[in-house]
Amino acid sequence: MTYVEKLQALRKLMARQHIDAYIITAADPHISEYLPAHYKAIPFACGFTGSAGTLVITQEFAGLWTDSRYFTQAEAQLTGSGYELVKLKIPHTPEYIDWLPGALPKGATVGFNYQLITVTLATALKNSLQQHEISVTNVDFVSEIWSDRAALPMEQAFLIDAEAAGLSVSSKITQVRTALAAYGANDHFISSLDDIAWLFNLRGKDVDYNPVALSFALITSNETKLFIDKEKLSIADVEALNQQGVVLHPYHEAGNALASLPEDAVVFIDPKRTCFGLYQLLPKAAKVISGINPSTHLKSLKNETEIKHIRKAMLHDGVALTRFFKWLEEHLGKEKITEWSAAQKLDAFRAENASFVGLSFNTISGYNANGALPHYTVTPESDQEITGDGLFLVDSGGQYLYGTTDITRVIPIGNCTVRQSDDYTLVLKGLIEGSKLIFPTGTNGYQIDSICRKPLWDYAINFGHGTGHGIGFFLNVHEGPQTISPANVDISFKPGMVTSIEPGIYRPEKHGVRIENLVLCIPNGHTEFGDFLAFETLTLCFIDTTIINKSLLETHQLAWLNQYNQTVFDQLQPLLSAEEAEWLKEKCKAV
Repeated sequence: MTYVEKLQALRKLMARQHIDAYIITAADPHISEYLPAHYKAIPFACGFTGSAGTLVITQEFAGLWTDSRYFTQAEAQLTGSGYELVKLKIPHTPEYIDWLPGALPKGATVGFNYQLITVTLATALKNSLQQHEISVTNVDFVSEIWSDRAALPMEQAFLIDAEAAGLSVSSKITQVRTALAAYGANDHFISSLDDIAWLFNLRGKDVDYNPVALSFALITSNETKLFIDKEKLSIADVEALNQQGVVLHPYHEAGNALASLPEDAVVFIDPKRTCFGLYQLLPKAAKVISGINPSTHLKSLKNETEIKHIRKAMLHDGVALTRFFKWLEEHLGKEKITEWSAAQKLDAFRAENASFVGLSFNTISGYNANGALPHYTVTPESDQEITGDGLFLVDSGGQYLYGTTDITRVIPIGNCTVRQSDDYTLVLKGLIEGSKLIFPTGTNGYQIDSICRKPLWDYAINFGHGTGHGIGFFLNVHEGPQTISPANVDISFKPGMVTSIEPGIYRPEKHGVRIENLVLCIPNGHTEFGDFLAFETLTLCFIDTTIINKSLLETHQLAWLNQYNQTVFDQLQPLLSAEEAEWLKEKCKAV
């Protein structure tokens, strides 16, 4: 069926069951960022492949709500689909909640799949619509028309041992139980795959880019249940989990386990990472305590073993990047290199390392105008040859058995304009100001965000995405609870957190600049004014200095840049050939 035919089929089902509006979310029952093919309902319905968006369908209108990262992409992909683009003013804000009452009469019914929506969002929808005498109901029309739907993934999963993770499974479970006791909770249900992966030292291949396995977990005062298809694990791994007090149950029994909890249960859940369908199975009399999963907080504080391994991942990632950028410089003009072929070559350099597992996200490889799209995905239709003059932006990352990387660099191609040079330098200033920041304990991400943006704000420039996100240890490239963004998130930075710093400038149809490093939050001493923290830069890849406008950089910023590039050379040189080291030395020379 074409997208228009699918839309017509959905509307027929809606009419048959008296559903006035149907919502399709970009989610799975685990509220994952990256979805297994089985749950990619929005690409199936309308062709849009961005990671953030919501479809809302009535008999008169069909729209995709998404944010500024995807406007250009969505306009192209929705052409001829029957859907219109609705531009979100604020990212991650479900503005269709406010739109629906004006589009529907009193007594109308809104349907959506309760398994594919968070407790938080479903509750907000219900409460808002009920004020307008509009009801909600659980329906899944997508499954009825998706005849060639992919099966749930059954990839092999595996355990990483305590020596690699720094903590045993049993010790992590004890930490979670201690946290639950502080909340007054007896039971804890976990849906988020990265939390489960961390808690059970479990890794898998069920989701692109994130090394996780489809599973749920239920921790009670005396039991720990892991709901996963047992055939995904080796006999030795099953036994290892059993020895640490973990009992395995089939994946699809998680709902029954929730429904079977005692009526007086006190259950802790994360409403933003638990689907409404499973939440509704809890006993009606059960007391629910809502908050961020304790494992999310614990996972964000990398232990010394994890930090040691992450440093190793940065070394090997830096070697791959050095070889890639050397190859690019030496082959441009001698052979045809496109955004796609460049990304494939970078993947190949990373794959030369024996511990490389795969990409941590889809490589963003954008030249000139395509670099102005923050979440650009190169396609056969959009693929540009890297030739002439301009800026080439590469945002990429790798999953290694000992760490996760995420880095963005911009490389000048040919001659660059004054504006490109200035934009590059201002973004670099933002990165430097964030990287060298010293701040008191208790500082939140939105405070750090403004410091990173100030060099851009001084010139009335801004960007639409966050400045930084948490990073997992051989886990999700986007990890909470900390974030560096304008959002008023009440999470303070703590030693052990690994976070990106990635300011940017995007000029539509011209060029984009983003420079990104990963940093580790570390203690920075005590004064009469309290305890202070700082960031240690972990990423090891030279920052190009050939197009900076030195007049825009202050002395201390130039000193940071020179010291950083020198550190990159000192750390990577022992792992490079003599020719590679000589090339890198030139790139890292002081300015």
